[in-house]
Amino acid sequence: MAVDFKTSKTKDNLMKAFAGESQARNRYTFAAEKAKKAGYEVLEKIFLFTAEQERAHAEIFYSHLKELNGENLEITGSFPVEVYEDVDKLLRTAQHNEYEEHDNVYEEFEQTAKEEGFEQVAGSFHMIKDIEKTHGDRFGHFADMLEQNKLFCAEERTHWMCLNCGYIYEGMELPQQCPTCQVDKGYFVPLSLSPYSREEPVKVKLKEEGCCCGKK
Repeated sequence: MAVDFKTSKTKDNLMKAFAGESQARNRYTFAAEKAKKAGYEVLEKIFLFTAEQERAHAEIFYSHLKELNGENLEITGSFPVEVYEDVDKLLRTAQHNEYEEHDNVYEEFEQTAKEEGFEQVAGSFHMIKDIEKTHGDRFGHFADMLEQNKLFCAEERTHWMCLNCGYIYEGMELPQQCPTCQVDKGYFVPLSLSPYSREEPVKVKLKEEGCCCGKK
């Protein structure tokens, strides 16, 4: 049986989701600054890329509240405090939070919206829930690369893209600077992970050559 939106739990959940996405956007913006300062410009861009998607999520949730224009909603909720300096810690906490939204928070909000008769809202929670899983996977993948010292080197000959000028470098370990635009190697990302990549990069297994990962 449909519930009046103004007295529903769904309206509160939408505002909680709006607050959570808005905070996530700011946290990722702050994290991006720290990644850049540490020389990981590629991670800066990943945090900012994700932050912009969180902004879009916040806008979607906020738009569902337009029936309450002019009103103030009071909500209670728990939100993370993550003022870390270590970039790998920022990646791991971001991964955890994205999975938390996917596994628990938005799953619950989706079911509540269905029970109260708000199918469109339930659909938004369902679709954005899956996007948060993608965010968590992405943060986790780059955390793995950073922790395993594979952010700027690989065990196989790999194609890398400079995110500043687009130069494609081929090798196992990146030079300290881009040969074309001279920016720091922190701007490079494996071509397969670069924005709008058209093809899977070619990898040639090298048995004799070593790399910074300690592999041969």
